[in-house]
Amino acid sequence: MNIRLIAFDLDGTLLDDRKNLPPENLDALQAAAAAGIVLVPATGRILKGLPDGFVNPGLFRYFIFANGAEIYDLQEERCLHRAGIEPALAAEVCRYMDTLPVLYDCYRDGMGYMTAWMYEQAPDYFGPEPEILKLVKSLRRPVPELKEDILRENRPLEKLQMYFRPENMDERERQLKALPERFPALKVSSSLKNNIEINSVSAGKGKALRRLCELLALRPEESAAFGDGLNDIEMLEAAGIGCAMANAGAAVRAAADRIVESNNDAGVGKEIFRILAS
Repeated sequence: MNIRLIAFDLDGTLLDDRKNLPPENLDALQAAAAAGIVLVPATGRILKGLPDGFVNPGLFRYFIFANGAEIYDLQEERCLHRAGIEPALAAEVCRYMDTLPVLYDCYRDGMGYMTAWMYEQAPDYFGPEPEILKLVKSLRRPVPELKEDILRENRPLEKLQMYFRPENMDERERQLKALPERFPALKVSSSLKNNIEINSVSAGKGKALRRLCELLALRPEESAAFGDGLNDIEMLEAAGIGCAMANAGAAVRAAADRIVESNNDAGVGKEIFRILAS
């Protein structure tokens, strides 16, 4: 199979558990770029949340952000595709989340927003994971009340997210099923063990991958994709070769064509070198 585009999740996939890029992964990305392969970070993050060094025009031009809610062209500094949540619906979801034992936030126009009192409580939810807490605190702008802010700004959101304490993980499992039933215009996924991510049904990493292939005059069959989270399943299924990390959950592994080494063992880099050699 002639692979011309490779898309990859970041956290738990390309990056190791310390949020570093293993040297073998970097070597593989550089080799793939030298071979003319388009490299596409596909993440739940936004542009401002990328790790240091990822705004690298030498390696990456196209990005899939916020679970496929945005395709961004770094070279031209513009969005090529958006699939957002309308403000009225977003505010309705926030009112529902107010009935649950969660914190929640949103991404809008490439920035995160969170009700101020929830922002102050974030350490109670992410204390054991300082790197994630650092991301949450640095990328969210506290506002007096998120629902009112969403309605006042009246612009679509890229994503809503909710976070659970360890003692409420059973509720997280219930909400993964309940949310799409209650809000059929939305889809849910997860990239952290204690979160739920909410996007428009028009979004998704797989839809974004297919759309980007269309824009680049490529066939999805000419792509490979790597992931470890529930938000990666659609992308693995859309790609010509879908690769789940060894550290992925059972549902992700079941959706993949191949299982590769874990994120801590540079599984992405090892498989890219195998693809290049095939």
